[in-house]
Amino acid sequence: MKAKTNHSESHNNKSLTKASEDKMKTRAFFGLLILSTLLFTAYTFAEVNKTAPKANTYEAIELNRLIGLASDNEGLRVSCAFNLGEMKSMKAVIPLIALLREGKTCEERIIAALSLVKIGDPQGVYMVSRLAKFHDCDRTRRMCEKFYNGYLYQKYLDEHPDKATDLALAK
Repeated sequence: MKAKTNHSESHNNKSLTKASEDKMKTRAFFGLLILSTLLFTAYTFAEVNKTAPKANTYEAIELNRLIGLASDNEGLRVSCAFNLGEMKSMKAVIPLIALLREGKTCEERIIAALSLVKIGDPQGVYMVSRLAKFHDCDRTRRMCEKFYNGYLYQKYLDEHPDKATDLALAK
């Protein structure tokens, strides 16, 4: 009797195992079917934004730096301000003037002043000259004065290239 019981138990276990395997295969099949449907649908109906600039173009980089100027992260703002100055971005003049006037730290204002002088826009250079005379922070005032004097020196050399050797000897 014991042998018969073991035989019927093993038969029941085999049928349970077979049923479990069938159930798992069915679940896997339907899961794969649903996943395939979702991926196909997402791929089919995905819209490509053709108006957005490509990631490695000048316009995209400039746009990202301009967005970074409005960040809450001070390091990101300073880095973006510096990079916009290196790029000589004319679109950055107004945001840099705002950072120059309303920056939370001296470093932000100093980098904004440097960038504005590098860009060379008259409105930005004028704001740097005003800060060189009237800013409350002594460090910011001194740095703005150096940037503005460097700008005037370079402008003079550009207008009078024959004087470059005389000025180089005078230093």
